Amino acid sequence: MEPSVKEECRRLLARVRPAPKSRFSALLLKVGTGYAAMAVFTTAALLYSFYNLYSINRTARQIVNTDLPVETALVRIRNSLLAQEGFAGKYAIFRDPTFVDLFRKREKEALAALQVLEKAGLASDLATLKVPYLEYQRGAERLFAGDYESREQLHGLALRVMSAVDGLYQERQGRLQALLKRADEQQESAIEWAVGMSLAGFLLAVLVAPYCIYRVIRALGKLQRETHLVASGYFTHDLELPAEAEISELTSDFKEMADRMREMEQANREARPTTRLPGNLGIERILNERLASGTPFAVCHVQLDNFQPFLAQYGYAKAGALLDKTGVLIHCAVREKGAATDFAGHAGGECFVMVVDSDRVAAVCDAVVSGFDQEITRHLAAEDREAGGFRRSDRCGGERLFPITTVFISVVDCSSDAYGSAVDIARAAADAREGLDRAPGSGWDRSI
Repeated sequence: MEPSVKEECRRLLARVRPAPKSRFSALLLKVGTGYAAMAVFTTAALLYSFYNLYSINRTARQIVNTDLPVETALVRIRNSLLAQEGFAGKYAIFRDPTFVDLFRKREKEALAALQVLEKAGLASDLATLKVPYLEYQRGAERLFAGDYESREQLHGLALRVMSAVDGLYQERQGRLQALLKRADEQQESAIEWAVGMSLAGFLLAVLVAPYCIYRVIRALGKLQRETHLVASGYFTHDLELPAEAEISELTSDFKEMADRMREMEQANREARPTTRLPGNLGIERILNERLASGTPFAVCHVQLDNFQPFLAQYGYAKAGALLDKTGVLIHCAVREKGAATDFAGHAGGECFVMVVDSDRVAAVCDAVVSGFDQEITRHLAAEDREAGGFRRSDRCGGERLFPITTVFISVVDCSSDAYGSAVDIARAAADAREGLDRAPGSGWDRSI
């Protein structure tokens, strides 16, 4: 690729503003939403499971720390009461103090079991049991004191205490069964809700992800077809780009790229075939842009003098090579000595145009003049270099020495508001050149 074309590509690409970076793309947002839902449902399931597990564990601790000790204490009270009743009956018959000692021993066990009930916080239940048991203790003391007639009364008190123990035991059994049932229900509910919420989140993610992937694949298919058309050279084709939000940024970038390629193709079509520099349309466009910007600049019209004698002496091929080298020379001078926004174009034939910043005119023009004077000698035959020109017949039939081809640059200063269009600038440059009185040889002049 020619340097001029490469530079034109760089110039066009430099005008492309980078797209703003979005924090989340639409595709990432949608797919992320699906998986976020799965994460939310799964987390909810875990939290619900942990809550129910904690509740079940709390129920188990309550059973172990309260209900089982209470029921065990009630069973001990009942067994101790049965043993005490047997020892009291035997004492009433045999009058043996050994039965009193045995009665006292089982009595201590019953009192210890009552303390367990008291520590468990069963104050109301303990009252219904402790009152009749204390009466039973007093009745036993009367029996042991010699009142053997109180044996029947003591037996009645024992039945009363037994009835209270059995009633409290049945009540605690019912409460324990209710706790176990509630724990089973919590366990089943935890399993059902955990599985249900996990499946709901999984299904949601499974449904959202394929849907987004399908939309992306469909959009990429459309984008691929449009890419093939652009790659085939159909730059004027109206792009039918997908509007899916998932690849909206990619679509926007592709459309901008296609527009830039269309501009480059248009610029390439306008470029001169010999030098590949932008032609008259490109020159006029850049002049109008610089005028619209309001920044000061200068237009340098580069003209090859005595080019026709060179063409007649060396032919079209060498004349074309000289124009090509001149275009490269002008392009390099503008890029090396000018600003980044400066421009080089080929108006046609031996006429070139440079658009540069006002403060860089001297550097650019000096580079073109010195570079051309060095370049022209490479295109001349030895005898022409020694003679200082081309010896050819003129129209009158006589032999004439035509001067060596030189370059001259007339500069139009456009730093003021004197020019409203590219046409005004071209007209002013032509008028100034026709009335310019200058010395032979290469050079440049700030004519206006």
